[in-house]
Amino acid sequence: MTDIAITPDLVASHGLKPDEYQRILDLIGREPSITELGIFSAMWNEHCSYKSSKRWLRTLPTKGPRVIQGPGENAGVVDIGDGLCVVFKMESHNHPSYIEPYQGAATGVGGILRDVFTMGARPIAAMNALRFGAPDHPKTRHLVAGVVAGVGGYGNSFGVPTVGGEVNFHPRYNGNCLVNAFAAGLAKSDAIFYSQAKGVGLPVVYLGAKTGRDGVGGATMASAEFDDTIEEKRPTVQVGDPFTEKCLLEACLELMETGAVIAIQDMGAAGLTCSAVEMGAKGDLGIELQLDKVPVREERMSAYEMMLSESQERMLMVLEPSKQAEAEAIFVKWGLDFAVVGKTTDDLRFRVLFEGREVANLPIKELGDEAPEYDRPWVEPKVLPTITASQIAEPADYGKALLKIIGSPDIASRRWVFEQYDTLIQGNSLQRPGGDGGLVRVDGHPTKALAFSSDVTPRYCEADPFQGGAQAVAECWRNITATGAEPLAATDNLNFGNPEKPEIMGQFVKAVQGIGAACEALAFPIVSGNVSLYNETFGQGILPTPTIGGVGLVEDRTRTARADNMAAGDVLLLVGGDGTHLGASIYLREIEGREEGAPPPVDLAREKANGDFVRGLIRAGTVRTCHDLSDGGLAVALAELAMASNVGLRAVVVGARHAALFGEDQARYVIAVSADAADAVLASAKDSGVEIRRLGMAGGERFVVEGAIDLPLAELTIAHESWFPDFMSGASAQEAA
Repeated sequence: MTDIAITPDLVASHGLKPDEYQRILDLIGREPSITELGIFSAMWNEHCSYKSSKRWLRTLPTKGPRVIQGPGENAGVVDIGDGLCVVFKMESHNHPSYIEPYQGAATGVGGILRDVFTMGARPIAAMNALRFGAPDHPKTRHLVAGVVAGVGGYGNSFGVPTVGGEVNFHPRYNGNCLVNAFAAGLAKSDAIFYSQAKGVGLPVVYLGAKTGRDGVGGATMASAEFDDTIEEKRPTVQVGDPFTEKCLLEACLELMETGAVIAIQDMGAAGLTCSAVEMGAKGDLGIELQLDKVPVREERMSAYEMMLSESQERMLMVLEPSKQAEAEAIFVKWGLDFAVVGKTTDDLRFRVLFEGREVANLPIKELGDEAPEYDRPWVEPKVLPTITASQIAEPADYGKALLKIIGSPDIASRRWVFEQYDTLIQGNSLQRPGGDGGLVRVDGHPTKALAFSSDVTPRYCEADPFQGGAQAVAECWRNITATGAEPLAATDNLNFGNPEKPEIMGQFVKAVQGIGAACEALAFPIVSGNVSLYNETFGQGILPTPTIGGVGLVEDRTRTARADNMAAGDVLLLVGGDGTHLGASIYLREIEGREEGAPPPVDLAREKANGDFVRGLIRAGTVRTCHDLSDGGLAVALAELAMASNVGLRAVVVGARHAALFGEDQARYVIAVSADAADAVLASAKDSGVEIRRLGMAGGERFVVEGAIDLPLAELTIAHESWFPDFMSGASAQEAA
């Protein structure tokens, strides 16, 4: 493939604009070879270079007293004390999952796990945030089935518990589902491994599985919109093997203990190209690769294919030469490939040799550092008017309204999903998914645990990107707080449409500003993340979806709270005031059939004060039952508490009933305390300036809100549990609803 003519069509097919190609010509002073064009395409696409988003990502708070490593490495690293740290990140695999749901989702899980163990951490938890089109769209059921099977098939086989996540449906995802995968691992704080190459003339070693043609051009495909050529893109989806990855994990962790690893990098997007260039450029070194030495599983692979393959379960390492035999023995033992494929150099060039010829010779720093960076034009999003409760009708029957909401696609139980995941493997999970956050014991530590949550409300982000971005952070922080954990840090996965459209870029800018404001106010820095743009099909973009994944620390795991601990006789308390806001709410959409109005405003000072108060009660052992309020407001939160605990309740609401029950005002929690503790909690809240009131009491077998709802708890549970299995078993969306 070395003699292919570089035409404008060929340049365009590599995702490069004419001015970007001119930049390449100016940089290297000649026409590139086809392999070099592929390398530039891989390094300069949106997925790898962040060329549309870098300017705004730099505004996010990324530092804090516990942050060991912020953005820029394979994953973020946060200190949890006692010489330990948590390593975590979230990444998208949206485009591959729409084209080939099982493998797209599976390799998304595989890739994020590698990002974590490349840093020297053993993965201990996974989450996934999934968004699909309308339930009645002909492709939705197929995508849900494939993606969930892929997530479970890879994570279960690899042996990491899936502890939480999200699943949502909306017509705007009809042509572009979202699969955001999160992983976290534990490492020793003094044994973290980085990707910066050091030393001249050192061996560059290929580790893991063999290279094939799967995934060639995957990163470029992930940086483009979909159209009717989508089926032709199937070969750009990688194929995963979780059992090989499990061997790779064990081999890497064993290798890291030998002192052989100077630098190590996962081969993810853009494969061998991106990993080699990043390692060399970070270390101010050149890299020379000998492709004839790369282990391959297909015949007659070209240099172009080898450099752009995204075959899974592969790593690249700079090796301490004296340890080569010891390192190789470890990989042979685990049945994996170990091949010296190059060396570090002092000339700042990226040279690729194949079959006795030089097929690429490029300036290594400029490949990364000189990638285009755009300050794309953007327009301020339109501010939607606030809809008052008086402008929205009350339901004719509050009981029927609650049953409809609790059994709607976005609120119904996700049991059908999480029961396909191994949530208990490794033996450290402290609760099953379905509550506010996942909780995992810190293995080997006598008292500590880690909490995890993933959150965003895309309809809020569509209505007001700044408030929506802030709310995603606040809800993640709130869910972690509701377990009793101290929120430490976050990772973001920013999913948006085409950034070349000023209105889409405006959504992105304002969402990032909202995220930054909330992270600053809540001392919740962003330490890693991913941007996924061009999530459009035939020009129709997804809802703006800036997913936030967060991690929190529990110092004493005997002092935590959960949503299924409520007991008869407990007093229910509402922290944070009664509901007033129905704009952009689930109630408005499901009962009134309207998606309109401004979302609930986020008061970050109130968010922090209320959360700190609730966390203090949990840590004191006073509160063992807690649930934050979000989609569906108070009525849904109370119903979820009752169903999870299998205990009825009786509550009283004040103000406009539909707003009090279904308003989605922020910074709120429901807590349950023993009757003899209630007065002390109320007094403590008053002293702290936190709004609180008695809601009612748990007990019996009915769900009662005085003057509005009186239902058997069993009827609520059936409505809640039925939608997903009915939908996936082939009932029509209308029947399932």
